Amino acid sequence: MQNIERKKGITAEAKKVTYVEAARWGKHRGWRYVLGLVVIFFVGLIVNGITVPRIAFLLGGQEALAAFNRLDYAALGLVGGFVAFRASFPFFLAGILIAVTLIHQRHPRTLVTAREKISWRRVGHGFVAWFVPVWLIAGLGQYFFYPDTFSFNFDLTTFALFVPIALIVVAIQTTAEELFFRGYILQGASIVWSNRVFLALLPAVIFALTHLLNPEASAGGWLTVFFNYFLVPGLVWTVVSLIDGTTELAIGVHFANNIGGNLLMGVAGSAVTGSGVTPPTLFTVSEFHATYTALSMLVVVPVFLAIAYGVFKRKTPTRFPEPPQDRG
Repeated sequence: MQNIERKKGITAEAKKVTYVEAARWGKHRGWRYVLGLVVIFFVGLIVNGITVPRIAFLLGGQEALAAFNRLDYAALGLVGGFVAFRASFPFFLAGILIAVTLIHQRHPRTLVTAREKISWRRVGHGFVAWFVPVWLIAGLGQYFFYPDTFSFNFDLTTFALFVPIALIVVAIQTTAEELFFRGYILQGASIVWSNRVFLALLPAVIFALTHLLNPEASAGGWLTVFFNYFLVPGLVWTVVSLIDGTTELAIGVHFANNIGGNLLMGVAGSAVTGSGVTPPTLFTVSEFHATYTALSMLVVVPVFLAIAYGVFKRKTPTRFPEPPQDRG
């Protein structure tokens, strides 16, 4: 009976551990997070800035290098320009993995979950729960409210060639952003203060600030910044991660949001087309409607939550099978 009670106690304690607490399983003194940020930005900016131009030169010669240096991504072609515009994200992701593995000395998957394995099924739940409402409500709604700006421009050959490139590149981009904002930043903040309101707001604010230069922010003003960056995805996806105890849902949601904009419906004046490279999306909206896009989120979010927690059931996070380490 004592053994049974002891096992129940261990199980109950394990269920309380989320990916936020997993930050304490490795070395987690404050200076390590400062150093970690330095490493992330050094690899993401400096190493990327040195390496990518040389790759452009090797692949396309002096002409490609010149186009890359003047940020003329369209001159690199559809695939080349699409990849070049997002070339920093693989380096950004590498910097995160190096910081967590070498500086904090814990497994990178602790940025996602406290379980032994990442639940890719839960990532899929996040994808479906967001993709369906956002593209039916925010996307299809564009057709009903602004039919004159909505067009179908499907090119099977170009689309088929572009899809695998887009899937890989966008997956790297969105995963890197999630591991950084709702993973590394949130975990580091939890070491300073474990208050959940603080943990929800900080990544949301930082996420919004880093996207202020996006074309949508300029076109939509404060309404777009608040609804489309701070509230969604910043605050809502962070709160969902805190509730779920993992970033699995957020990873799936972010990928669904961005891949739809690159394959399903392209909007003129968005960050997707801001590089000068227009992906061969199935549909195109010729004008960005900031008010509709922002207010549609008020409908999308409740539907997303209903699907994520009503249709799909979440599992209580369980503990990684390794003892916590000292702060180091």
